[in-house]
Amino acid sequence: MISRFVIPIISLAVVLSIISSEAQLSTTFYGATCPNAPTIIRNSIRRAISAERRMAASLIRLHFHDCFVQGCDASILLDETSTIQSEKSARPNANSVRGYEVIEAAKREVERACPGVVSCADVLTLAARDASVAVGGPSWSVKLGRRDSTTANQAMANTDLPSPFSGLQVLIDAFDKKGLNARDMVALSGAHTLGQSQCFLFRGRIYSNGTDIDAGFASTRRRGCPQTGGDSNLAALDLVTPNSFDNNYFRNLVQRKGLLQSDQVLFTGSTASIVSQYSGNPRTFAADFATAMIKMSEIEPTLRQNGIIRRVCSAIN
Repeated sequence: MISRFVIPIISLAVVLSIISSEAQLSTTFYGATCPNAPTIIRNSIRRAISAERRMAASLIRLHFHDCFVQGCDASILLDETSTIQSEKSARPNANSVRGYEVIEAAKREVERACPGVVSCADVLTLAARDASVAVGGPSWSVKLGRRDSTTANQAMANTDLPSPFSGLQVLIDAFDKKGLNARDMVALSGAHTLGQSQCFLFRGRIYSNGTDIDAGFASTRRRGCPQTGGDSNLAALDLVTPNSFDNNYFRNLVQRKGLLQSDQVLFTGSTASIVSQYSGNPRTFAADFATAMIKMSEIEPTLRQNGIIRRVCSAIN
């Protein structure tokens, strides 16, 4: 329960950023300039997920990997140039993060309706919400008005994005740095009820013979992930319902069936009670996930004169 936690003190800079963004972001930001933008984006995202249901997880993750680096500014969408070291090439993103072309497609449709009005950062933020809804997850109100960055930060992507090998305190600290508390962190980790992971990211866990992994689950996962080779072989993060947004991820953790080390550690220490609560109450998880996604989407957004509206998300105008 949240009452069992001492909420970390958020830095003054983060507090001021939140206050500033709340003052400038608005759910009706495009009401006069591009009122159909949310509908255009939602329809585009629905088509993409209808074609490949796994894309829902990819879009939520893409938004997360954007917001944790310089805030939610679409910096992750920028390609490499002579002056930009792309975040796409950072260790946590290379050959892993996907969905770029889906955001570009949605942006093209919005550009046709309202040229130069809607930012890529807002397209990505709306896409994450719409992806959740498309696979049975919660919806939430998205405040808009972000601008796009003119730079990327590969170095920050390499240091600030949580690792699948992280321990509990490292994860808590990484989220705290972004103004998100332990409950937010556990709720956001629940996005792993969707999607897949590559063999090399969980090989050590399934061959560890550790006490924190169910033996039958480990045996099942070994069939698709040999001790050598097959690094890019994929396995669903949730073996039960891999393409539906539900609380089975947390039920898996209680049964010691978390695929990644950074998943299973949530059922230890100070966060174990939250995992237990979510495993038994899907509505509480869904509500907390929506709340945490809103908080994450408002991490240090680039606003007004500090950014631009990119016409193509992968490049500076």
